[in-house]
Amino acid sequence: MNEISLSQYRKDPCGTLSIPYYKAKRVSVPEGMLIVHERDFDPEAFAGYSDEPYFRLIHRMSDIRAPESETFRAVTAGERDIPLISEIIARSYRNVRLSEESLLKTRSSAGFDPALWVIAYEKSSGRAAACGIAELDGETREASLEWIQTLPGFRRMGAGRLVVSELLSRLAGKAEFTTVSGKLNDPYAPERLYRACGFAGNDIWHVLRKG
Repeated sequence: MNEISLSQYRKDPCGTLSIPYYKAKRVSVPEGMLIVHERDFDPEAFAGYSDEPYFRLIHRMSDIRAPESETFRAVTAGERDIPLISEIIARSYRNVRLSEESLLKTRSSAGFDPALWVIAYEKSSGRAAACGIAELDGETREASLEWIQTLPGFRRMGAGRLVVSELLSRLAGKAEFTTVSGKLNDPYAPERLYRACGFAGNDIWHVLRKG
């Protein structure tokens, strides 16, 4: 990680780093990859790289909307639900998998809070429709949303919004701010969901890979 102080980061989390501060302290950028903020991005200068832009948004936790839905109910997910969460993630992407072992490992991380794993179920059928996980860092008091996924058959019906609103509600009083990121050009437009839940900002980070 570049030499960025905690105070610097807290002034402008999404414009300072592409990932949460606590993650940046332990993660190194792989060889052959560059991560550049939009303000420093020049397409001509990086012509030899493939480019995948990501948005990064922030919620200041000052206006948290009540998690309500006539169609879905939000339930805390436990260790027994790991296979279901892994399945939801796999069915929500074409080429992304998160193994049950990886999910289990996250439950032993410093940012784990058992209340911040949520599954949304359709009330009428009892079928799982969406899931979401949040992590909470005690040093920065930053929460980050991870693996917010809605199954294809339930998209645009409010399941994802319920999951995000539920997590924000549970983070109230714990987190000073919450961040989230995603692919800018994702055909399912996740940015629209987060903005509808109160996230804001205009920071874009370019993940550049050589060749």
